[in-house]
Amino acid sequence: MSKPAINTSMTTVEWFMLIGLSVIFGGSFFFTGVIVQDLPPKTIVFFRVLIAALALHFFMIVTGRKMPWNGTIWAAFFAMGLINNVIPFSLIVWGQTQIASGVASILNATTPLFTVMIAHALTADEKLSPSRITGVIIGFIGVAVMIGGGAIADGMITALAQFACIGAAISYGFAGVFGRRFKRMAVSPYAVATGQVTASTVIMFPLMLLFDQPWTLAAPSLQSIFALLALGLISTAFAYILFFKILDGAGATNLSLVTFLVPVSAIFLGIVFLGEILLPRHLAGLALIIAGLVCVDGRVFKRRAIA
Repeated sequence: MSKPAINTSMTTVEWFMLIGLSVIFGGSFFFTGVIVQDLPPKTIVFFRVLIAALALHFFMIVTGRKMPWNGTIWAAFFAMGLINNVIPFSLIVWGQTQIASGVASILNATTPLFTVMIAHALTADEKLSPSRITGVIIGFIGVAVMIGGGAIADGMITALAQFACIGAAISYGFAGVFGRRFKRMAVSPYAVATGQVTASTVIMFPLMLLFDQPWTLAAPSLQSIFALLALGLISTAFAYILFFKILDGAGATNLSLVTFLVPVSAIFLGIVFLGEILLPRHLAGLALIIAGLVCVDGRVFKRRAIA
């Protein structure tokens, strides 16, 4: 039986799923903003991927899906876990020890800008078009507005925290290109999600022991424990399941719309529940980054051309 065609337009259910995914992804910045008050970054990242790995293995078992046990595939899982989880999660969490969750989410929204540049350099079939080049330039102007003003007004540590979030976006960009190989290796997206967080757990365990020495830490608050469980179960494990469900039905182009929505939910949660304040330069930067993403996405121009 052939697989149903991917929709070029989304159903009402898929739109609700997409909005829900944006809230869940935005929630990861909110949950991290709660936890960094009690736990150091590497400990947070370790438990995030550990909880997600356990939940995703359970999901694979109850749904009858099989994990591959090929050495080559697992080597790819470890590489993917490093650049898609260990590095970006660590950078974002450290960044959020210095900057608001809303600011971190705005900078993380630059991921597609870096992805298209990396794909242009490393692939033969994803080259930059004039609209994408324009989008990258506009997006980077937005980043300059945010970080440039911060380096002067808030000090170098704040600027470094923002650069850490940019580093996470670059790492995600490499992961997006690297992850294309799993389709050629005939590995299911759910197995990729499970394999990479499992590999990330193995990588993070000795790093956490070496740098954070968790046995010396004070017990976290109940609020942080619940936030850590939500970060692992909802914003990582369930987010991956929902992500691939939307990808399977609506396709990658429609799924990319989540990039526009994540900062909105992250900013809302940060302002309402964490008392964060965004400065005018943050909002100006967000507007420019979104304008850049619209150009990179390109569908607005395609619709005008059709019209």
